[in-house]
Amino acid sequence: MAAELVEAKNMVMSFRVSDLQMLLGFVGRSKSGLKHELVTRALQLVQFDCSPEVFKKIKELYETRYAKKSSDVAQPPQPPQPRSTEPLSIHSSYDRGSTVPRTSISTTNIDYPALYGKYLNGLGRLPPKVAKPEVRLVKLPFYTTLDELLKPTELVPQNNEKLQESPCIFALTPKQVELIRNSRELQPGVKSVQVVLRICYTDTSSPQEDQYPPNIAVKVNHSYCSVPGYYPSNKPGVEPKRPCRPINLTHLMYLSATTNRITVTWGNYGKSYSVGLYLVRQMTSAELLQRLKTIGIKHPELCKALVKEKLRLDPDSEIATTGVRVSLICPLVKMRLSVPCRAETCAHLQCFDAVFYLQMNEKKPTWMCPVCDKPAPYDQLIIDGLLSKILTECEDADEIEYLVDGSWCPIRAEKERSCSPQCPILVLGSSDVNGLLPTPNGNSENGKATADVVDLTLDSSSSEEEEEEDEEEDDDEEGPQPKRRCSYEKGLVSAC
Repeated sequence: MAAELVEAKNMVMSFRVSDLQMLLGFVGRSKSGLKHELVTRALQLVQFDCSPEVFKKIKELYETRYAKKSSDVAQPPQPPQPRSTEPLSIHSSYDRGSTVPRTSISTTNIDYPALYGKYLNGLGRLPPKVAKPEVRLVKLPFYTTLDELLKPTELVPQNNEKLQESPCIFALTPKQVELIRNSRELQPGVKSVQVVLRICYTDTSSPQEDQYPPNIAVKVNHSYCSVPGYYPSNKPGVEPKRPCRPINLTHLMYLSATTNRITVTWGNYGKSYSVGLYLVRQMTSAELLQRLKTIGIKHPELCKALVKEKLRLDPDSEIATTGVRVSLICPLVKMRLSVPCRAETCAHLQCFDAVFYLQMNEKKPTWMCPVCDKPAPYDQLIIDGLLSKILTECEDADEIEYLVDGSWCPIRAEKERSCSPQCPILVLGSSDVNGLLPTPNGNSENGKATADVVDLTLDSSSSEEEEEEDEEEDDDEEGPQPKRRCSYEKGLVSAC
């Protein structure tokens, strides 16, 4: 079998463009591209899927080509023969105490390993059809790209089946392996330097966000990799959404110079997808916050100028024409702001807390402003230097007001007044000649002056009736007798 494999590769290497196109068309592969792309696909076909039918077709094309020249040439040209009888193979062996592979590759009169090695990082059964112009993926704040292992390459269906399989092979360099091994752990078993798979729509008009095809499954070497599940949906009639983010393949890979095989299973339902492989460093929300504090603080004077400009241009859009109110409470967690920030593209002055905003997007990336519900990506976030200064100077208020001249003043809530028997009282009656108020027992300092008690809780009708009763009683008794109308001491009445 090894001899047949070498023979088939030798034949393929001698094919012209028309021969390569006929071979790829025979197995249902894409026939477009330059000659070196066609050679790469044909070599991958021989390496991984060389069935007896494929080998027979390769031999038929080869014999057909040289049969046409036999009438013109006495002896037909022979295919390139290897200098050594050892079969072509690419493999690595390791010492138990060493991580450096010892690779043995046979040589021929044509440098096949050098030629094939240039296109080693490519797709297997799927044609490595790189979109022109190339598909671009959006930059992810929590992932810093260190190297591109495979450019975004279109997933091309091989038949009319709904479920398709697309293999991909690639190898890491010793330097890339060292980066992964020496990186810190974000959590047990999860390295910060990772090999990730990203999938998006095949659209070259703009940078694309990660988007999974239906029925996706990813197999790395001999094990399946977990793919993020769906977010539960509590709304009736709304389908659950899957968080589309890079898929970490590192824990299932061979961390060596040997090749890794990835198989992407996907549903073919009309939309075109592209896949790419990247070596990245995953960041945490704390690291992004520190970076934002280093490069993203907007000077207080610039923020003050922004306040003045906003009130000058659009004074009627806020609560008052002379100022605008800004809350010191984060709309995300209803707590006092610690690191006030907003996007530069936002039209409002209200801020949200950068700490909680980054933590929220680390778990579920949406990058939407919680104030105006518009995109607020990380690279557009700024820390409001003026509001940061205000937060340190105003600790007893939850809201401030910016004035037209750029100054500010705190807005404090008024406390409710409490009503109790110890509240101020209203005294009705005469005082002594010295102008002193009567004492609570109804007498002045000399004990002669008294005060009448008036019940302010009674209405006018009841007062008149009681006055009539008092007059009738006065006729029977020698003199008027004042009656107590409330439970307070004589001479006092509550003003509450």
